[in-house]
Amino acid sequence: MRFAAIADIHGNHLALEAVLADIRAQEIEEIVNLGDFFSGPLEAGKTADLLMPLSLTSVRGNHDRYLIEQDPAAMHASDAVAYGQLSSSHLSWIRNLPFDIVYRGEVYLCHATPKDDNLYWLEAVSPEGFVFLKPIEAIEALAEGIDLPLILCGHSHIPRAVRLSDGRLIVNPGSVGCPAYNDELPYYHKVETGHPLASYAILEKAAGGWTWQFRTVAYDHMAMSALAAERGRADWAGALAAGWVR
Repeated sequence: MRFAAIADIHGNHLALEAVLADIRAQEIEEIVNLGDFFSGPLEAGKTADLLMPLSLTSVRGNHDRYLIEQDPAAMHASDAVAYGQLSSSHLSWIRNLPFDIVYRGEVYLCHATPKDDNLYWLEAVSPEGFVFLKPIEAIEALAEGIDLPLILCGHSHIPRAVRLSDGRLIVNPGSVGCPAYNDELPYYHKVETGHPLASYAILEKAAGGWTWQFRTVAYDHMAMSALAAERGRADWAGALAAGWVR
């Protein structure tokens, strides 16, 4: 079995187009999608029009949930922009997506963690704002009850793989469309890849178990940076240009 995993597109249709082209170039036919498809000051509608016809195995992210649960007037700016670009059919598609799902009988998919779509699985944040790998015990506690060899999550935008003590593998493919961001919870922090490329992962089942390959893909990131700037989002413009929050 060999397939690709994508996550955290955040309305960046140019990054998604480039990643899909790279996946095709690797002769991979199956893709799973780990949520947060649209939120951001970019092109949510175009992203939806790309995604929906693909009929990918997909789970809903926290920002996808905000788009269907929150009053538009109360939404964060990134969610509000995306909401304004999405049609009723786009929103209906989100409503019908599961929180989590098992793919091909042996791969567990969720956006963040099995019980909370807004909690980093593999990373922790210190009160000083440092983002670091959690202790293995904390990671394994969140995986309790998931008796599957491969677990996929997104949410933190950081490509990372962790092998648990019992051999299970957890992989975060990184973000297709948002290489850096800041957040206020649980403490103010920045997540920065330090580059503007789109990220995804290839998973393959071999005789010795599951293996992974992280891939980065170049695209016209400056076009998306310029779009974010035009829409008054200097934070996004900088993140898309360089992979840093300034």
